[in-house]
Amino acid sequence: MKVLMVITSHDQLGNTGRKTGFWLEELAAPYYTFKDAGVEITLASPKGGRPPLDPKSNEPEFRTDLTRRFEKDVAAEAQLDKTVRLDSVRQEDFDTLFYPGGHGPMWDLAEDKHSIKLIESFIAAGKHIGIVCHSTGALRHVKAPDGKVLVQGKEVTGFTNGEEEEVGLTHVVPFLVEDEMLKLGATFSKTANWTPHVVSDGLLITGQNPHSSGPAAKTLMAAVKQKTKPAVTARAS
Repeated sequence: MKVLMVITSHDQLGNTGRKTGFWLEELAAPYYTFKDAGVEITLASPKGGRPPLDPKSNEPEFRTDLTRRFEKDVAAEAQLDKTVRLDSVRQEDFDTLFYPGGHGPMWDLAEDKHSIKLIESFIAAGKHIGIVCHSTGALRHVKAPDGKVLVQGKEVTGFTNGEEEEVGLTHVVPFLVEDEMLKLGATFSKTANWTPHVVSDGLLITGQNPHSSGPAAKTLMAAVKQKTKPAVTARAS
């Protein structure tokens, strides 16, 4: 199995003067879910090269066994140093697609035409995709093959208004993931702040927050494996 993981290249937290980027747990937890299952991983970002890490995600309270494992993993770090440019990847080369979050995607991936086309091409090819936390916002301009907004009528989750309020960035982000999904006609599913929560609807698998990133990757992998299983044909008696 081959998975493409798309990471933000954006490092400015609005006009606060603070840095943002991808959230380390949301890269590390899915990365090892895939890696430990023998999945081949390609990392991509809009600008290519080393994507910016949200410095907050590496503070002691947010570190996990998997974030520490990632930092000590020479091969993983080397891969992160050389993410391929998003405009150079093709859906045909991968079985599935996964978007880790962090606040960065709200500014670049949500508006990036290559990202939008990439997601659309995976859906059109009948391939599952996984998206977590703020990266659910990257679905805002994505259309289904019939031309309708992809999330319209679908059940999704992502970083909630309550979680954004708790981190004090409600008025900093360009839009609120929960509000945007509701505006686009999605059914927004959520649980208590910071609780792992994953939703599957058709080819779309979404996770609510950083703690949902590992479970979302597991759900995605199970869905891809289920789809690729050979059909069991009944023997003629």
